[in-house]
Amino acid sequence: MVATTDIAAHAAAQAAPQLKHGALNKIETLGQSIANIAPTMTPALNITVVAGLAGVGSWVAYALATLGLIFVGASISSLAKRHPEAGSFFVYIGRNFGPVSGALAGWAMVLAYTTTAVAVLMSEPLFLNNVLAVFGMSLGFGAETFISFLVLALVVFAAYRDITFSSRMGLVLECVSVGIIVVITALVVAKHGTVVDPVQLHVTKLPVGGIMSAMAFAVFSWVGFESSATLAKESADPVKNIPYAVVGSAAIVGVFFTILAYFMVMAMGDNTGAIAGSSSPFADMTNKAGLPWAAGIVYFAAIISAFACALACLNASSRMLYSMGRYQFLHGSMGLVHKVHKTPHMAVYASGVITGLIILALLPEGFLNGFGLSGTIATYGFVVVYFGICLAAPVDLYRGGVLKAQHVIYTIIGAGMMAFVIYASLFPYPAAPFNMLPPVFAAYMGIGLVWFLVLKSKSPQILASIGADMEG
Repeated sequence: MVATTDIAAHAAAQAAPQLKHGALNKIETLGQSIANIAPTMTPALNITVVAGLAGVGSWVAYALATLGLIFVGASISSLAKRHPEAGSFFVYIGRNFGPVSGALAGWAMVLAYTTTAVAVLMSEPLFLNNVLAVFGMSLGFGAETFISFLVLALVVFAAYRDITFSSRMGLVLECVSVGIIVVITALVVAKHGTVVDPVQLHVTKLPVGGIMSAMAFAVFSWVGFESSATLAKESADPVKNIPYAVVGSAAIVGVFFTILAYFMVMAMGDNTGAIAGSSSPFADMTNKAGLPWAAGIVYFAAIISAFACALACLNASSRMLYSMGRYQFLHGSMGLVHKVHKTPHMAVYASGVITGLIILALLPEGFLNGFGLSGTIATYGFVVVYFGICLAAPVDLYRGGVLKAQHVIYTIIGAGMMAFVIYASLFPYPAAPFNMLPPVFAAYMGIGLVWFLVLKSKSPQILASIGADMEG
């Protein structure tokens, strides 16, 4: 009876409305990955941790992280060419290491995307306060909470309404925010009078140990660069567009991060301590350059970037839930598609509710700590899956008879990079309140493992069906 019911459910799913195939062109697909990275967030806030560890070698940490993630992106791209599906990482790993492994990858990515959305939504009030500070004003806690949930509601509506609209919006907003950052940085450098910083360019004297430690945190600046792979079913030419978007976003944004880190440290007179101890590092840079008015513009750009990132996160998490629902790993409603908008509307709603509940749970920690906690646990989810992808790629290519030497090189460098990031995130063990995150992540993954093992014992034919594309 169970098998008959499952087969009937799959048949019904095939007859149901499908995602909007071919809706996204190459640039719109790239926009999903860039929006999910939210490049403006790094100079606005993320750089503080990297600068605190790497000091004047911050730009080197970003440059090395760029190279590592390009190789991770290459592994993702090789799989995306062979399996252009909405489940992406869930399917990639599941077809090579077994359906339970695939389900756990999807489980980890759902957490990663939703907690990244939480992080950027909790940063919105922080950025708005930085804008208001220019005018001597600030928000109260109630107003900050309202702002976070208002932006969440707008993001859910945009994700529900249309994937083409939301992808274009994300790309436009990121282009505007990055453009603002570039213009302001150019003004600061012009006032500095030179682009040459002998301290940062004296490579032999850079802090090697600090640079290596900082790379683990630098990777957080990229998380989400792979998210365009979750839109493979909605991309016009996924075999070409997804690799272009994944590797292209890692490279383009990596160059941006490296250059920005170099100029921010130079503008502060190589005083990385000032950057490391700041909740508004870019504002400190503009103030030092005698451009206090620029801070408000920069953090307005950060507000735009955070909105685009939250939208990209909900697009990605809903596609993961959609694919897992279609395979019956989660409730079948997650696999439903809106008849008019061709979006996985139930999965979008679920992503929004999960995001809102996590924000509520983190409110007692405050918005700055909430940003750090949610962003850190998101990194755990991303990096574990990145590591799995690097291992799965050569296995998949070997089975397909297309494995080449460069694919092995991608795996060695990418997997090595991710293994180092995992190690650096646990040793030395983080201090409170971040010390609770590793066991929380382990417990979350344990719950998923138990659920999928129970599912395997009750309905083994569902897990076996991962070998065929049931997404339509």
